[in-house]
Formats: sequence, structure tokens, C-alpha cells
Amino acid sequence: MRINGYLVKSSVVAALGGLLFGFDTAVISGATGALKTIYALTPTTLGLTVAAALYGTIIGAMFGGVPGDRYGRRGSLRITAVLYLISALGCAFAFNWYAFVLARFIGGLGIGASSVLGPMYIAEIAPPRLRGRLVGFFQFNIVFGILLAYFSNYVVGTMGFGDVEWRWKLGVPALPAALFLVMLFAIPESPRWLAKRGRMREAEDVLRSTGDPDYQKDLAEIAESVDARHGDANEPLFQRKYRFPIFLAVSIAMFNQFSGINAVLYYLNDIFAQAGFTKVSGDLQAVAVGATNLLFTMVAMSVIDKIGRRTLLLIGSVGTALALAGVAAIFFAGTHQDLLVWCLVAFIAFFAFSQGAVIWVYLSEVFPTRVRAKGQSLGSFTHWIMNALISGIFPVLAGSSGGAPFVFFAVMMVFQFFVVLATYPETKGYSLEEMQRKLGIE
Repeated sequence: MRINGYLVKSSVVAALGGLLFGFDTAVISGATGALKTIYALTPTTLGLTVAAALYGTIIGAMFGGVPGDRYGRRGSLRITAVLYLISALGCAFAFNWYAFVLARFIGGLGIGASSVLGPMYIAEIAPPRLRGRLVGFFQFNIVFGILLAYFSNYVVGTMGFGDVEWRWKLGVPALPAALFLVMLFAIPESPRWLAKRGRMREAEDVLRSTGDPDYQKDLAEIAESVDARHGDANEPLFQRKYRFPIFLAVSIAMFNQFSGINAVLYYLNDIFAQAGFTKVSGDLQAVAVGATNLLFTMVAMSVIDKIGRRTLLLIGSVGTALALAGVAAIFFAGTHQDLLVWCLVAFIAFFAFSQGAVIWVYLSEVFPTRVRAKGQSLGSFTHWIMNALISGIFPVLAGSSGGAPFVFFAVMMVFQFFVVLATYPETKGYSLEEMQRKLGIE
């Protein structure tokens, strides 16, 4: 069956929030040295400067579903685009440290909100047969955005801007943010949000325009899923009938961070240094890890609608557990450091192939339309708060024993395997409304 161009364009535009997510997360790495000098930062204030975006991300994820329900998924994505734009320009033109930290915090709000709104919008507009690949494109853009930030920092660093180089590095994201904002005016609103608001004619037009061959039948199913007989269109999330999707969202978000992925990415050069590598060799191996992340994200996107989300999670649980156990063994034994990069590359490969590709897709699929924004916010908030906690604890644990954190991460991946095997339903091939019935939510 031919893929509808309007559907692809709408999904690609919404996924640009993921590219800005990755870009804004990583671009700070090229400016920390200059910031320390210009603002006379101590290790504590440098940590606060970098972490300001993470604090904003947690709040943005927590409340990102509120405008998503009130103003629509597309309208709220426009708000995130404005936040990204303000953040980039605010960092570039910051007149003191406080203004800079505020701009970083605003960018974090955009990251957190887009991690809720982007995958949700794509899931609500995509047909079941393509939903995994299209929502997975959001994760691909995150990974691509990280690599793009590193490349951008490199290019700006060769242009001889001198003392204001850091301002150019941090201002570059304003360009994709402005493009994101403009392009959001060329895509439709989510048909499921329109139906939830009683705007059935508009919802029908969107389904037809995006190539849904059974748009009238599908619209009837959507209308029934948000019908008052099944609960208020804006009912609270925390109630008994939603306990299973809440468990799925919270657990997949926690396991995502219990794998140690962000601790590894944030402290990758430190991990290599602790194992005895020089800065140059550590930088080169970090590039290999980043390239692996991108490659296996692409592989996962190509098979997620064929193999399924649950199967990918099971494969990833085994692969990441073995790779993490290998990292721990190298640190405890103090030998075979030459194998460390291969264990970390294997870990990244299995993570990107499973958890990395699945989490945003799964979160967008397990909640019914009437509470999807709230559920997506819960899952995203859990992901970010666990990210903050584990990233903060990791250096302490790694400082006393390089292998200890990796033992914990490996054990968590074994635990994940059995939890997924026993409780996680497969979501591939089902419409969002069919998934609602499969989970027994009426």
C-alpha cells in the first residue's frame, strides 16, 4: 500500500521536536570551557548551569499534557518551538549568568513538553501498520540531533569567532527552532484531539487527507472511544480502570533509565578515562558509540512494525544485560580494557534497537485518547526524573567502584526481561482504539 505524502510530512514535522530535543541536550558540551572562564564557574555552579535544562525538562514533561489537551497537540507543539527559539537566542545573547541559566531552563521546558507532545501527535495521526516507524522517527531525530550538535560545534569552532564562539555555538539551534515553528503551520491537528473536542467534521477531513482508506469507520471507533458513556473526555488519569496502562508507562520509563543509558552517554569520556584511556582515544571511541546509537536506531525503525515492541524489548533486555555485565567484569578485573569499547558499543546497539526505539512508541499507544496526554506526561516525567536521579548518583558509585553501577544496571535488565515477558502486551498492528479494548479499558 502506498504511503500518503501528507501523513509523512506531518509526522516528519512533528518529529523535528525530537531533533531540537537532541540538539539542545548536547550542544552545551561545546561551550562548558568558555562558560567556566567567562562566568567564573565553580564545579557546583557549572553543574547547575548544565543541569538547568534538565530541571526544565522535568517540569515540561510533567505539565506538557495540559496544553496538549487544552490547545491541541499541534498548537502546543508551536509553544515548544517558541520555547526552543527563546532558549537559543537567550543563551546566545545572555548578558549574565542568571540570564543564561534561565534560557537553559526555558529550553528544558521545550524538551520536556516535546517529549510528550511529539510522539503523541504522530501516534494519533498514524495508521497502525506505520505507527511504530513514524513514532520511532522521533527517537531517530533525538539521536541525529545529538550528532548534529557535535558536528555544529566542530564547524563553529573552525570559524575563528574567538571569545564569542560559545555564543554562536549555542545560538545555532535558533535556526532549526524557527524552521520547526514555521513548518508547524503546514500540518493538521490530531484527528483524535479534534474528535475529543467534538469537531468530527474536521477529524474526518484529517483522516481522509492522511490516506486512511476506512476513515468513516475509524472515525466512528474514535468517537465511541471518547463517548461520554466510557468516561468524561477530560477525566482524571489516576483511577482504577487505568492502573494497567499506568503500570506499563511508569515501568517502561523506569527501566529505560535503569539500563544506565544516560549515565553512560553523559559520562562516557569519564568512563573511558577511569579505564585508562587518553582523552584523544576516548573522544574517538565516543564517536563510535554515537554512530552505533544512530545506526541501530535506524535498524529498529525498519523492523518495529514487523517484529513488534514487546519482542524488541525482550531481545534488548538480554543483549544489554550481557554487555553491561561485561563492562562490570572489566572494571572489577582491571584487565582487558581494550574490550571496554566493544562492550559499550554492544550495550548502545542493543539499547537503541530496543528501549531507545520502543519507549516513545509504547507510551503513546497504551492510553486511551481521553487521557493520552496525561498518561504520556506521566511516562515522560518518570523517564526524566529517573534520568536526573541516576545521573546524579552515578559518579558517586563509579568513584568508589567503577564496576558497581554496571552490576546494578545489568541486574535491572534481567529483571526487565521477566517483567516484559510476564506482563507487557504487544501493541503492533492494533489501532489505538483496538488497543484500548485489548487492555480492557471501557
